[in-house]
Amino acid sequence: MTAERTIVIIGAGVSGLTTGVALLEAGHPVRLVAEEVPGVTSLAAGAMWGPYLVEPWARVREWSLASLRAFEALGDDPATGVRMVSGIEAARTHMPAPDWSGLLPNFRICAPEELPAGFASGYRFTVPLIDMPVYLQYLLERFQGAGGVVERATIHSLDEVERASAIINCAGLAGGDLAGDPGVRPIRGQHVVVKNPGITEFFSEDTGLSSDLLCIYPHGDTVVLGGSAIDGEGNLQDDPETARAIVDRCAEIEPVLATAQVIAHRVGARPTRDEVRVEAEHHENGVKVFHNYGHGGSGVTLSWGCAGEIATLVATTADP
Repeated sequence: MTAERTIVIIGAGVSGLTTGVALLEAGHPVRLVAEEVPGVTSLAAGAMWGPYLVEPWARVREWSLASLRAFEALGDDPATGVRMVSGIEAARTHMPAPDWSGLLPNFRICAPEELPAGFASGYRFTVPLIDMPVYLQYLLERFQGAGGVVERATIHSLDEVERASAIINCAGLAGGDLAGDPGVRPIRGQHVVVKNPGITEFFSEDTGLSSDLLCIYPHGDTVVLGGSAIDGEGNLQDDPETARAIVDRCAEIEPVLATAQVIAHRVGARPTRDEVRVEAEHHENGVKVFHNYGHGGSGVTLSWGCAGEIATLVATTADP
């Protein structure tokens, strides 16, 4: 296939792999080019469905809903790493329900006795929880099983892409550089993975714009603890002090986590933009380029919706 002109996707994170699957299953030949397969930032994600500080809301709502439906379907297969999990999101002040609450039929206000000490408001709901290493492997196998080709290479410019009938820019943090878009910046995130001491429900705190996050995501034998959100920081080296603070915050909610065995540290740089960019444009070399980047901390949540929109754009605007 690589000798022929194909759609070329740059990037093998959750956006690139999901877009590849969507295009292949729509009947297009696809080649995916990336330095790391799967992408490091996606591997480091928590990951729970939920639009997180991302705009524009009108489009985010539809993308999120499409992904929610896709994850609900995948949740029936343990091999996907996707499960529907119940839990609580709470705040230490009285917070209104998030905009996305209307997308969940079982979303309800918590009674005061359901909340941990020190919390003033909270909500209980059931959403997809995604074990990212398992899920990304599932996506990669689904991509290759549908005939997709993977090439490991670093792309510094769209002009380097050869034999492309169209280019899909899913390069995450590098997506802005490829597009000449200075509006993309990193927000560093760190998680600690521990052996699960028996936790079955998620917990997350609405911390607003704080750089210190609190989330507890059980994935069977393990629990992902978070987190951090350091705006403008792209260093991917795990920080022991940050890791200790994450465990301490989570142990305040679930004391058994204080002595849980640490299995791994995960660090990623969320590719953040004022608004997610999903659109088509003509490159100067005449090849149509489709951008799908700038998802911030909502890449998983938006993945199937954005992939579906790219597939529609390709079908309706790509050159024959």
